[in-house]
Amino acid sequence: MCRNIKTLFNFEPPATELEIRDASLQFVRKLSGFNVPSKANEEAFDRAVEEIAAVARDLIASLVTTSEPKNREIEAAKARARFATRLER
Repeated sequence: MCRNIKTLFNFEPPATELEIRDASLQFVRKLSGFNVPSKANEEAFDRAVEEIAAVARDLIASLVTTSEPKNREIEAAKARARFATRLER
């Protein structure tokens, strides 16, 4: 799994269009093996990013949960603490 792809569901405020597109871009980069596609592959690459972003938006909108939405700042602090722990090892 791409470490740069973050969980987008059940956050307050909800995921933005930019966050969804960025996650989709990372996913397509991982699948294709390209950070930047060649001119010959650019159209297919961009189309895949947009299609995956649309599916991701639909998925996020369709999911339900009974748990409280997570706070972005608290989750970011937890991630920084996990990272610091890994560095100490």
